[in-house]
Amino acid sequence: MLLLSLLVADSASAGESEWKFTGWAGPPVAVRTAPVVIVMHGASRDAPRYFEDWKALAAVQDFIVVVPFFSKHRFPGAERYNLGYVFDPDTGRERPREKWTFAAIEPLFDEVVRRVGSDQSAYTIYGHSAGGQFVHRFMYYEPRARARQFITANAGWYTLPDFGIEYPYGLRGSGIADDALAEIFSKQLVLLLGRDDTDSNADKLRKTPEAERQGPNRLARGITMYRVAKSYAEERDMTFNWKLLLVEGADHDNAKMAPAAATLIN
Repeated sequence: MLLLSLLVADSASAGESEWKFTGWAGPPVAVRTAPVVIVMHGASRDAPRYFEDWKALAAVQDFIVVVPFFSKHRFPGAERYNLGYVFDPDTGRERPREKWTFAAIEPLFDEVVRRVGSDQSAYTIYGHSAGGQFVHRFMYYEPRARARQFITANAGWYTLPDFGIEYPYGLRGSGIADDALAEIFSKQLVLLLGRDDTDSNADKLRKTPEAERQGPNRLARGITMYRVAKSYAEERDMTFNWKLLLVEGADHDNAKMAPAAATLIN
């Protein structure tokens, strides 16, 4: 079961929802609800720290921040968290879609909307480190998700949009069709990278040959992800709405990345 941290900001901003409350005997009441931001924690599974990093930003910039906790006990390993548990790690077979870890996000958004009494129809999803891995793969595997914006920060390695590379480092054997990439590239994805996230011996940085081919560190691997995607889209004349943004003075620290991400919320 997911533990939910929820902070409701008091005022409104860009991307806000405005609606009329009529569920009482008096006249209609105008209501505003701030944008919803779902924040995915890193591999340390320290959801409370991520909430602390984000709650002041939410209060100042007027959005609702939601931090689900995917514990190591219930979601052990990269397969069950970073990779969304699409495939059974023992058999390699695709699991039922409703049991993917990715499948928790849309019902979670519905529950938040219900709890705050809103009519929000879309949300932003942000993830740092392992959470950033989750976010870009969620975008691949949940194309009908109501996320208006995907922000992946300092991911350690990527599933590149390259059908010449075997999954999970590329899309061969991923179950994703080649013609799905046009829609994926049209989505609002921001690859947010710390300029100083360059430690090639960093803790938890994947060191497999396939990951190393993406680059020696997280900054380099994020740049590779962007370049591969942009090249693929341009060669096929596809709309490409992804952005690459560098955060000066930031290394592998969510507290340094979150303020930059918060300014992008719409």
